[in-house]
Amino acid sequence: MSVRPAGAGRTDNGRASDRRSRRPDPGTRSGPPRNRRRLTSDRLAPYILVAPAVLIIVAFRLWPLALGINFSFTGDLDRDGQPVGLANYIELFRDPLFQIALRNVGLLVLLLPVAVAIPGALATFIFLRVPGHRFYRSVYFFPAVLSPVIAGAIFNLLLAYNGPLNRLIGTVGLGPIDWLGDPKLAMFTVVGVHIWATFGMALVIFLAGFATLDHALLDAARVDGASLPQVIWHVILPGLSRTIQFVVVTTMIGLLTSMFALLYVMTSGGPGGATYLPEYYIWVQMGQMNRPALASAASTVLFFIMLVVGLVQVAILRRAGRED
Repeated sequence: MSVRPAGAGRTDNGRASDRRSRRPDPGTRSGPPRNRRRLTSDRLAPYILVAPAVLIIVAFRLWPLALGINFSFTGDLDRDGQPVGLANYIELFRDPLFQIALRNVGLLVLLLPVAVAIPGALATFIFLRVPGHRFYRSVYFFPAVLSPVIAGAIFNLLLAYNGPLNRLIGTVGLGPIDWLGDPKLAMFTVVGVHIWATFGMALVIFLAGFATLDHALLDAARVDGASLPQVIWHVILPGLSRTIQFVVVTTMIGLLTSMFALLYVMTSGGPGGATYLPEYYIWVQMGQMNRPALASAASTVLFFIMLVVGLVQVAILRRAGRED
């Protein structure tokens, strides 16, 4: 009885399969060092490119924000630098002026749709190429290049009790209106001037959004006999959903953080604190009352208000976009 040596009788296919089974898996780490170095560099490249921007944000945004929040838990005046817990926040919410400022924030949230609808409507008419649309585009953007101080000074003259606007409405039998001296009207007046002075930038953003619309959909809607309101509601608004989200958030931030100059020039927070906003309150506490810790607490409250309002607005607009 003969015994076959081991491996005798294997075919070439068997030896080839053995060699394939002993071949290293290209997905394992046992590949050449050069390939491993290339794979590592490819994985690290995005982080290296993003690192400078992240460092700038951390150094000039997040770190100062953290310091400001921490500073809001320290004392002012005779308790300068001493930990006081929530004492600043308790004093803040008990202050009648800050309560007025918070109520005015609620008013700004209610007026936000108007501040967004005005540039949106004007951009729509320009996009539809109404006669003179090039001229209107320049005129609408012109207030955006004016300094808020100049805009406030101009409207102080126009809206004075004996100013041109009251003389004009007096010609139709209406009495003079104290636009800036009436506590019930002053805030609406300042917000109106702010919208007039800043809607040019939102107009440009809307026009950029119109450039991304699918013109085939617009042409199809016109061929199907859709009216202008139907085209706006069913074609333009869904196509501009992301643009509208951006304009809503940036406009809200502008209302909360960019009205100081107008408030200072037109009303100085009056009459009776009726036009106080958190940013004006922060300046008063820091610049006039020398209470930086209380101002830091107000700044922290303003930050969280902006964060919550922005997130709620984006969530609502996204849900509306999905429903459309």
